[in-house]
Amino acid sequence: MNTAELSTPPPQPEVGSAEARSIGKEAYIYGFPMVDGYRIMYTYFVDHENPEFKAPWNHLKNIPRVYSSEDTTVQTPNADTPYSMLGLDLRAEPMVLTVPKIERERYFSIQLIDLYTHNFAYIGSRTTGNDGGSFLVAGPGWKGEIPEGITAVFRVETALALAVYRTQLFSPEDLDNVKKVQAGYIAQPLSAFVGHRPPIDPPRVEFPKPLTPGEEEISLEVLNLLGFLLQFCPTHPSEVELRERFAKIGIVSGRRIYLGFREGIEQGVQDAWHEFAELKKQVDAGKVTSGQLFGTREFLQNNYLYRMAAAKLGIYGNSKAEAMYPIYGTDSEGRSLEGSSRYTLRFAPGELPPINAFWSVTMYDMPRSLLVANPLGRYLINSLMLPFLARDPDGGLTLTIQSDSPDEDRKGNWLPAPTGPFMIAMRLYWPKDEALTGQWTAPPLQRTDRRPHHRRRP
Repeated sequence: MNTAELSTPPPQPEVGSAEARSIGKEAYIYGFPMVDGYRIMYTYFVDHENPEFKAPWNHLKNIPRVYSSEDTTVQTPNADTPYSMLGLDLRAEPMVLTVPKIERERYFSIQLIDLYTHNFAYIGSRTTGNDGGSFLVAGPGWKGEIPEGITAVFRVETALALAVYRTQLFSPEDLDNVKKVQAGYIAQPLSAFVGHRPPIDPPRVEFPKPLTPGEEEISLEVLNLLGFLLQFCPTHPSEVELRERFAKIGIVSGRRIYLGFREGIEQGVQDAWHEFAELKKQVDAGKVTSGQLFGTREFLQNNYLYRMAAAKLGIYGNSKAEAMYPIYGTDSEGRSLEGSSRYTLRFAPGELPPINAFWSVTMYDMPRSLLVANPLGRYLINSLMLPFLARDPDGGLTLTIQSDSPDEDRKGNWLPAPTGPFMIAMRLYWPKDEALTGQWTAPPLQRTDRRPHHRRRP
């Protein structure tokens, strides 16, 4: 176990090794998504030297392109919609997010995410429409008056939060139009919106350096970073007892965990990953869907293992009403996906994903869950490409998925795979009821290069 040097407050004799192990597991499962989200926020809004830095807190950054294999901070990003990113520091005052009127056929969304990684609210085509407006986002404890001109108010549990904007791109030639939409997005403090003097700046925060994704999986420093983040997270009424348990091993705001409990906590971290592995099997088998992993606190009902899995498998995924994510981690026979094999994904006639916006099928290498560089520069196939895709004789649609280039007649429907392990994420943006209710289900991924099974000699 790789552990940081930890401070040693007076020992707590009432906590034995078994209890430290149990609390360590709980705290790690609870804290992992927060610490991984902090890694992203630090990269995007704190670390000016990082090539993926976006903008300081409370300054909106428009990204006038889709993500590519060179974007490596966020696992499982989409490559459909140019993003805009906004890190929210709500300690001093609320922020007002203003959106322009957008043509009705262009889907957009602003996903509002708290420090726990809950999706606490949405602005966009599905929820607030395309007619524009100004939306106030207020942190915990704000009790000010709502000024005129505010379309809606969203309250967030944590003082730090994230707004992820997605603006639909119809084609490469449409990028200039997306830039015009992005130019109409405005994010400003409430004081600037109403023309008042701003409040006094909040205390300066010394943001500690985050862990790498690999370090997050083995280091007890996850729990120390959790302690740092809790200062921005007033205790929710449902978590009073849980926070008291965390405090027994030193996980409170501004304090480092007790070195004396290291062995038990290390075992607890291993237990956490064992629980995750069991849940991952259910996800791969389709018994737990992505739609169950992302949402509000109320939707998740404090299922912290689901929250951990959501972060590990695709942090900042949308709530299912906004987007559904059928995931292909295995083929139709339950075997892991490898670039050494070939696959097809066929939509029968009339069985394309039912959506109000658009759908896509995107390739990711594993275990990094990042977009795959390839000679075509093609990271996905989506519904906007349908006029250019070859149809089956019966009108269905078959996608070819493999690492080597297929025959010329199938190349237009080719989704390039890496040479090693991979997974595929389907996305249904603004899914229709038949997808949400399970009347429509994603088709199986078929392996096409089956090898004969040889009977073992007796």
